[in-house]
Amino acid sequence: MLKLLTALAWLAVPAAQAQAVKDADPALWVVKDSDTTIYLFGTVHVLKPGLSWFDEAVKTAFDKSDTLVIEMVEPDAATMQGLIMKTAVNPSGPTLTERLPADKREAYAKVVADVGVPAIALDRFDPWFAAVTLTVAGLPRLGYDPAHGAERTLTDAARAANKQLVGLETPEQQLGYFDTLPEPLQIKFLVSTIDDYPEMGAELDKMVASWSAGDPDRLAETMNEGMRETPEIAKILLADRNARWAEWIDKRLATPGTVFMAVGAGHLAGPDGVQAQLGKHGLRATRVKY
Repeated sequence: MLKLLTALAWLAVPAAQAQAVKDADPALWVVKDSDTTIYLFGTVHVLKPGLSWFDEAVKTAFDKSDTLVIEMVEPDAATMQGLIMKTAVNPSGPTLTERLPADKREAYAKVVADVGVPAIALDRFDPWFAAVTLTVAGLPRLGYDPAHGAERTLTDAARAANKQLVGLETPEQQLGYFDTLPEPLQIKFLVSTIDDYPEMGAELDKMVASWSAGDPDRLAETMNEGMRETPEIAKILLADRNARWAEWIDKRLATPGTVFMAVGAGHLAGPDGVQAQLGKHGLRATRVKY
């Protein structure tokens, strides 16, 4: 999932009820040379309340770091809304419903009704935006709350401690990943979202359980299942970005200091993960045991 989902969620998702605290021990890695240390931490952008993960080795590594690096530094809500209106609106031509395959329109209407978004509200938006919106708008009924996402917690802590905050990408870049997709692929993305919607809660729960248990291999398996219908999008959103981030890490090692790099957990799992990409630069990420 992109950091963009968190920013969009803050525009649309109310806070969830508090829950009992449950311990979580997500995976943490480190890459270092003689004068630079870079911690790699995989996040879940939107979590249920009640998970205790910002402690133990994760908190120790964060406290040692002078810089927090995340996928994207969130703009304010008004700026994000302006970017969406500039990027995702399709003011003329067929409506979104008309652009969908005829045999998917009924299912689309049911999903839209379930999340409480008026169908007409999405008719003049691009298919990719409808797919993201339906995912985000479905989170509250599943108990997920952006206020408890890992990036929000880490960003707030970094600002409170006056740490440097760096974004690997801009909001415009992240929106562009979707907006530059050919329309047939955008439609495929939306259809996949519609088809997978009934199982979204179960899939998210599986991913969070794997993340909480510090099991990146199982997490990768679950994410690969979710991406199997749109491998072209998986390449753009995962593999290509992982390669660029590995290159960023390689270059950052030339500057002394300690960095806490937090990106979506799916980027730190599987054969195309950042760790695998680091190997192409002759670098090794070592798992931190705790």
